Amino acid sequence: MIGTHFRATHYMIFSVSAFALFIILSYYASNNSLQTQIQSKGMKVHHTPWVDFKRMQMDQGSANLEVNSSQPRSEVDNIGNIIFKGIVSPSGIVNGTYFQFLFNQSQAEMSIPINPLGTQKENSTTTTTTTTTTTTTTTPKPLSQESSNRYKGKNILDTTKGIITREIYESGHLESPEICPDEGETIKLLIIITSAPVHREARLAIRQTWGHFGSRRDIAVAFLVGSAGQSLDDSIVAENYMYSDIIRGRFVDSYNNLTLKSISMLEWVDKNCPKASFILKTDDDMFINVPKLLQFTEKKHTDKRTIYGRLAKKWKPIRNKKSKYYVSLEQYKPAIFPQFTTGPAYLITSDSIRDLYNKALNLTYLKLEDVYTTGIVAQEVNVKRVLVNEFLNRRIAFNACNIKKSISLHMIKPPEQFDLWKKLLDTTTKCK
Repeated sequence: MIGTHFRATHYMIFSVSAFALFIILSYYASNNSLQTQIQSKGMKVHHTPWVDFKRMQMDQGSANLEVNSSQPRSEVDNIGNIIFKGIVSPSGIVNGTYFQFLFNQSQAEMSIPINPLGTQKENSTTTTTTTTTTTTTTTPKPLSQESSNRYKGKNILDTTKGIITREIYESGHLESPEICPDEGETIKLLIIITSAPVHREARLAIRQTWGHFGSRRDIAVAFLVGSAGQSLDDSIVAENYMYSDIIRGRFVDSYNNLTLKSISMLEWVDKNCPKASFILKTDDDMFINVPKLLQFTEKKHTDKRTIYGRLAKKWKPIRNKKSKYYVSLEQYKPAIFPQFTTGPAYLITSDSIRDLYNKALNLTYLKLEDVYTTGIVAQEVNVKRVLVNEFLNRRIAFNACNIKKSISLHMIKPPEQFDLWKKLLDTTTKCK
């Protein structure tokens, strides 16, 4: 038995047996509204309004479903259908699997069965009824390339089969701090730190050490994260309210989506800070010697269309399917990657950003972020990659002279940031 009665201001609870979660979405062309009926099997569903979201959290399996409306107005009718006014783009997170559903007027109805465990079941059929039609739906097989423009998910689409990045990237940002006044016209250095939502301690350590340079008028510092479920997303919102330095993209934060994160960075810079002189992309386990980096940018202020960092040359794609770094021939056919700058930290001249972003959307997706962005994409748009020895991008002995001579150090734990910061500011140590 399925309960279907709830009101917009109260929690909604559906309870049935079995394991599949069914979402039926019906588009009414007459009034350009989207009707969404949620039916859940094998778990309780709660409903709470949150800004312009309607968010349903499933108890079992720590699953979340988010429906993001382009307009905050929504209604709930007397049989439990959520009616959204305007164009709607729902998305959801189910056990780490990202789902994106896009609609147009040619699609009158869709039914998408989703297994709570993030895998599809064979030979599972159910009949569902809405106020307008009755449909019989069968759990689908893995989605074809033809369907990929509507369904986006790291566990739904096998990217090793070769998928154009535009088909799995959702543009826009859920959180966008105002750190670049006048499109960054006075910003000499914009530092974007890619961070995992759970790495709050790492972000706090950076804010209290080298991230403090963001208080200067000519430097801006921000963290970039994706989505990771309701509780973490809410925590990020609260953290951003306090510090106003977190950019939140429309992607699930995971290793397989690191390239989507970098593209999200390129998009944000292009739209919000295009006049900044240089953009440093780095990670939250890095120590950045900002004074040394500023000295470098002063010397290179006339350079154009360049990416600086630790250069990797003649790397070969790994064809072993068991490897974390597996690259199929459909993804990249040549035997050797273009030279690229390694991902922990690299510096980009701002005139390269728009071309990198646009081209990144139109090439075959590769989860190896640095290879893809600074290698394959950069080569396509004729952006130079230049070795800078001070970009170490590795862990070294923590002595003051090593730190003062380097721009970027890798594998730094949050408590260690303070030790390195102290040694960087030490004026008593004399180095050759």
